[in-house]
Amino acid sequence: MKKMCLKNGKEVLIREATQEDAQSMIKFYNIVGGETDFLSFGKNEFSMSLHDYENFIESTKADHHSIILLATMDDKIISIASITSGQKARTKHVGTLGIVIAEKYCGFGLGRKLMEELIEWAGENDTTKKIHLVTREDNDKAIELYKKVGFKEEGLLEQDTYINGKYYNTLIMGLML
Repeated sequence: MKKMCLKNGKEVLIREATQEDAQSMIKFYNIVGGETDFLSFGKNEFSMSLHDYENFIESTKADHHSIILLATMDDKIISIASITSGQKARTKHVGTLGIVIAEKYCGFGLGRKLMEELIEWAGENDTTKKIHLVTREDNDKAIELYKKVGFKEEGLLEQDTYINGKYYNTLIMGLML
């Protein structure tokens, strides 16, 4: 567990997720899905069952090249950040990064701190050699942050996402460790 201070002076705890967090994590995802259209899911669209999500957390925890971190404030989840990797020998060196932050905690440096924490962890796990992520092409603030920590654009999936009657392109970015 790590303590960190946000730009607004508030203290945040960062720790690895456990099975006991599953219900709170599902609830968090279903709320933040309604706060932005930049996620791959909307409000109440995170539909994994509690049992399945508990199993996912446990299997991720047992896998030395995948991790799920929670950022909490006053015992409440304000962000979930992860790197997940597959089990196939040919691709397990590539981790997929995902970060979701509650809207009211955006802009205080939490995203950058979590990315730095995940990149450091990936560099030390002896398996991950590359991190990739996907984001909407028009998610300018996120793309700016990704580039600041070293990610490079690798490709574009055209009209990959459909939200409220409009198609959006998905940008693929990568970071070699």
